[in-house]
Amino acid sequence: MAQSLPRLVPGRSLGGPAALPLILVAFVLAVSVLSLTGGAAGLGPGDLFQAWTGDGLTERDRVVLFDIRLPRLAMGLAVGASLAVAGVLLQGLFRNPLADPGIVGINAGAGLGAVLAIVLGGALPAGLLAATGSWQVPLAAFLGGWGATLLLYRIATHGGRTDVTLMLLAGIALAALTGAATGVLVYLADDQQLRDLTFWSMGSLAGATWTKLAAALPLLLLSLLLAPSLARGLNALALGEGQALHLGVEVQRLKRLAIFASAAATGAAVAVSGGIGFVGLVVPHLLRQALGPDHRRLIPASALLGGGLLVLADLFSRTIVAPAELPIGIVTALLGAPVFLWILLTQRRGSMV
Repeated sequence: MAQSLPRLVPGRSLGGPAALPLILVAFVLAVSVLSLTGGAAGLGPGDLFQAWTGDGLTERDRVVLFDIRLPRLAMGLAVGASLAVAGVLLQGLFRNPLADPGIVGINAGAGLGAVLAIVLGGALPAGLLAATGSWQVPLAAFLGGWGATLLLYRIATHGGRTDVTLMLLAGIALAALTGAATGVLVYLADDQQLRDLTFWSMGSLAGATWTKLAAALPLLLLSLLLAPSLARGLNALALGEGQALHLGVEVQRLKRLAIFASAAATGAAVAVSGGIGFVGLVVPHLLRQALGPDHRRLIPASALLGGGLLVLADLFSRTIVAPAELPIGIVTALLGAPVFLWILLTQRRGSMV
């Protein structure tokens, strides 16, 4: 009979601050209020109260609040949470705290799909062009990300078992291949297409609408709801595949579900927001330092911190150079890269003691 799964993963203290979940919830609420009230329109907390009571807002303020800022806030929370949770799943699957959603080919495939749509989309038949409309680039990005992930999964799966190391190496090769193909398409692009490519690759929430959010939300929510059910299996996998099997974990099923959830989350997020880096890498890594490696704590905490940080980065991107807007991918890189370097240096000093 299989043993019961361990409640805790050995090797680290899980007695992180008990108040951290409440702190994260308060952080998300605070940045949400700042996101709704910050900007050139001049809305304040009092206007939010008036909107809540349904009294006193001008038509202009209603449009700004409900049609521009609220969908942007909702998309920021959903995309940030999904990218962070995808990072947790992949770090647990690869048993590497430096793993990132990009390593399974989603970002590379999504980027190539978006470039194809931007550069060659005008050559599509008129009926298909009219049917896709403004969804052409997000749809191509999503299909490209999913196609790359499925290809890597087929390459790494043999005899009913998935080799995650082979998947990682194949992902590196695929990224190089898609980078070369993207380079050829960039060479063929005109000036306007180059501007579109640059803007999309750096990421933005500026195009957030309720329609776009409704299209991406089912996959984002599916991934966020599926992830907690994988927590105990990922805890056992940290001990090694053999030990996880001995503890009764269906390792192959766990791999499939983790890859599916991370691909769905990252593919949908990249499709609607473009390329946004470091969220899926830095957020789980920071929380692992505070909470330890228990995925039952890491997954919900990462969703909260990832969503809050992306909303904060979006607020910074649209106010720092107002009335212009800085691409959010630049902001996350400026914030995430130094934090990541600090983590690496801290770990190196700890290993040398």
